[in-house]
Amino acid sequence: MKIDFDNIENSFFEIFDQIKVLISQDIWENILLNCTKNEMLVLMLLYRGSDVNMTQIADYLSIPLNTATGIVTRMEKKDMIERVRSTEDKRVVTIVLTDAGKSQINAMMSAFMHYGQKFISTLSADELETAGAILDKVITVLQEESNKETQRKSTVRKIVIE
Repeated sequence: MKIDFDNIENSFFEIFDQIKVLISQDIWENILLNCTKNEMLVLMLLYRGSDVNMTQIADYLSIPLNTATGIVTRMEKKDMIERVRSTEDKRVVTIVLTDAGKSQINAMMSAFMHYGQKFISTLSADELETAGAILDKVITVLQEESNKETQRKSTVRKIVIE
């Protein structure tokens, strides 16, 4: 496909129409198994870190603590995670995966692997290398934008009190 840079809007919609299968409801429901994006990210964080606290979740998701609390509460109701009090210090609460949560993350990872292997198997070595380079560039641009947004949000506003 050739991108018409003189008419970028039409090119965008042509590309979008061709890749809409990547974001179809059926595929995402199969992969995410009825999880929101933030719930999936919490599951991934817990899978890698075994147990974390609410502040770590909020920091990882770049959201306020009260929003993280809402996400954790919903996940707890779905029996994906549970809050566990420390035996040494009852004030300390950590979040851990339940067996159902472990099954959920394993099923998600299997689905991602299935679709990833299907995609990779269609590429030649050169195409795979090119795709990797393009993905690296996309990630770099998105990280730079995210950093700019974070800096813009973290500027201190002075309020004049009279």
